[in-house]
Amino acid sequence: MDLSSPRYKNQGVHVDMVVFTVDERRVKILLVRRAREPFVGQWILPGGAVYDDESVDAAAKRELKEKTGLGNIYLQQFHAFGDPKRDFRKRMVSIAYLALIDRKKVSVLQKTPKTLNARWAEVGKLPSLAFDHGEIVEFAIGELKKKLMNSNIVLNLLPKKFTLPELHNVYEIILGKMIDRRNCRRKFLRLGLIEKTGRQEKDSLRRPARNALPVRMTRLPESQSLQAGVSVSGGHSNAGRPADYYAFTSVKYKEIDII
Repeated sequence: MDLSSPRYKNQGVHVDMVVFTVDERRVKILLVRRAREPFVGQWILPGGAVYDDESVDAAAKRELKEKTGLGNIYLQQFHAFGDPKRDFRKRMVSIAYLALIDRKKVSVLQKTPKTLNARWAEVGKLPSLAFDHGEIVEFAIGELKKKLMNSNIVLNLLPKKFTLPELHNVYEIILGKMIDRRNCRRKFLRLGLIEKTGRQEKDSLRRPARNALPVRMTRLPESQSLQAGVSVSGGHSNAGRPADYYAFTSVKYKEIDII
């Protein structure tokens, strides 16, 4: 390989992060607004160029911290985007990362030297995104659904202790369909993924159980088209019975067949 060839010049590597959360029973993605040309003022995914002296994983963590203030978040590569025309300034290959977080656990910077603003945007109601970031988001949605069914990545969306209705609702909101809640519970317990904490939700006797409420969902169908605002029934009612709190037995990422 002749690295002096002009065909290898004017190339770079980017990292882009698709950060998901579930908020107010909606699937949302973290966006930032560019403060520089090109596309100044437009919404994009957090990300940026990889330095010569760092790995792509280190770059992803650095860029996310610089653009949003978020740190100590589990990031996982899911695809590379390399269309020669994706960035008109130069040939720029993007390594895309996926992350899931509990929005209640973090605080996002609203402005940085490189961004004008940041916000959580609902899937299905996203603004127009610069570059090819709309394509990256659509690909990430399909990847999220697969990982939710084949790993324990859901733990990043939940608090340390949670009720089974909260766990079930996350699956139904993201997958856009009802799941068999009893079988889901049995499988999580049989696989040793969750365990009872010995504590119960104190106010569960004073209100209907959460899994008896309608669930407003952002439906993410198999075709990955982006629709929103579909209502479904929440399942069987346990009104009047205290809800047990559960916790994950390990916070380490595992690939395992769940659904």
